[in-house]
Amino acid sequence: MENLKIFYNNRIEVQKELLVKVKRQLALSSTIRLIIFVLAASLTYFLFGETKLVLGTLIVAIGLFLYLVSKHTDLLYKRDKLLALIKINETEIQVLERNFHHLPDGSKYKEPTHFFAQDIDLFGKGSFYQYSNRTSLAQGSDMLVAMLLSNNIDNITSKQEAVEELAQKPDWRQQFSAVAILVKAETTTKTIVSWLHGYKSYVPKAMRVMPNVFSLISLIFIGGYLLGMLPGFPIFIILVVGLLISGVYLKNTSKLASDANKVQSTFQQYQKLILKIEEEAFDSDLLKEKKTSVVTKEQLASKVLKEFSEILSALDQRNNMIFALLGNGFFLWDLRQAYRIEQWIGKHGSKVKNWFDAIAFFDAYNSLGNFAHNHPGYVYPKLVENQIVLRSENASHPLLDPKKAVPNDINILKEQFFIVTGANMAGKSTFLRTVSLQIVMSNIGLPVCASTVEYSPIKLITSMRTTDSLTDDESYFFSELKRLKFIVDEIQRDRYFIVLDEILKGTNSMDKAIGSRKFVEKLVASKSTGIIATHDLSLCEASEVLPQIKNHYFDAEIINNELHFDYTFKTGICKNMNASFLLKKMEIVE
Repeated sequence: MENLKIFYNNRIEVQKELLVKVKRQLALSSTIRLIIFVLAASLTYFLFGETKLVLGTLIVAIGLFLYLVSKHTDLLYKRDKLLALIKINETEIQVLERNFHHLPDGSKYKEPTHFFAQDIDLFGKGSFYQYSNRTSLAQGSDMLVAMLLSNNIDNITSKQEAVEELAQKPDWRQQFSAVAILVKAETTTKTIVSWLHGYKSYVPKAMRVMPNVFSLISLIFIGGYLLGMLPGFPIFIILVVGLLISGVYLKNTSKLASDANKVQSTFQQYQKLILKIEEEAFDSDLLKEKKTSVVTKEQLASKVLKEFSEILSALDQRNNMIFALLGNGFFLWDLRQAYRIEQWIGKHGSKVKNWFDAIAFFDAYNSLGNFAHNHPGYVYPKLVENQIVLRSENASHPLLDPKKAVPNDINILKEQFFIVTGANMAGKSTFLRTVSLQIVMSNIGLPVCASTVEYSPIKLITSMRTTDSLTDDESYFFSELKRLKFIVDEIQRDRYFIVLDEILKGTNSMDKAIGSRKFVEKLVASKSTGIIATHDLSLCEASEVLPQIKNHYFDAEIINNELHFDYTFKTGICKNMNASFLLKKMEIVE
């Protein structure tokens, strides 16, 4: 961890030095612009009366001033990007110090009925999402969540290779994230894709040529007038005709301009992210495949997006009253740009979703690569096709402080069921979540907290935190029964690793014991694999008649009138319970 802190601190120092230089350049840029303004104003004053000289001075000054404004804008962006990079590295140091509860916790993604999300602290304060998420875009976060929730066991090797490659590209990851942080889009990508998909053309095909012909005629008449060869009246006629032609389509053009104005900044900013993807060389198949969706032999998506952004910007010029009057009157400006927009939509509109998805993919995978980079001691599970489901040595929960965590070995085979007993607070629930999270992390291609792992890919399903539903007028017991029914139905359709914590808590002890035993027998008969944690020691007796069941426990000892836990996963049945001791210790009972 110390090496990682040094790594991030070094980056902060370099970026702060660059920031000082950029701030100096910004100050100089502002000074130069002020000087040019003062000089132009002075020359205009002293040359007043010399029309040509004044006009020449103003043209040069305005041109130079606009150029400097553009350069100043670039410097501002560079400054903001450096500030974003500094923030990125500061965040990594905070998380390394276990200070991450201020980050987005993903509570909006909670799904109480999901296969496992509710039970393993995937979202919410102190969750795995809060710890690992570094996405900068809303759609990147959505895609990361979709990966976590997918229960997808396909192509795990490809996912691992992609994560491992990005883990080794901290420069590229941070540059991409910094650019993404600066994206301030008014319109969501989903809305844009919907707009492009549903767009209906209104500009006649004749506008492919007509604005050029009309512009040429306008220039001829204006040039002829300036040279004294033609009267001014035809110019007025052309202006009126141009405005009338534009006016016929004014309503549709105004609607297009309004929509275009909302999406322009998104295209402009996303083009920078596409460019980052295009410029980087990737080796893993998955990353190369995603890059191919934005880079083809025929075109670069960044150039196509830049072209569209420029067309949208050109249409936006109509907001200038004088430009709108002259541009539409002499050059049919609105119809020219509207035609170009419609041609672009027809040619490229269907590809935009793939480009946006590629950006979201890299934003999401950046989080996975960052997680792997920050945990160099973690291992990528070795995928096997034998009797092993999960064999993990020195496994710990990734959210536990490594200095305090007690690692355990896990070795569960196909069609085996572990019954785990133990005292309160001895570590049963943490163990269940450790196993569950190892499966989820393995399935999305992440390295896991262990020294070695062998894993046969399997989907996960859990029942650990059933709650009653006041809105649906359901008791706790009925909610739990619905969950168990859901599990029974699912294991008939697919192969799952089942994790249960204290089933049938909502009924009396004898009824619970009988019901739990029958449920376990049903799971074993279905050839399922999993773990059940319970305080009901009678359930352990099932191992006497069902060889698939293995008993394990977490122990607690009372030493010198104090409760001690070793948090070690052991074979056998727990004999020491602590409820009575804790009641007395806390002076609840005598």
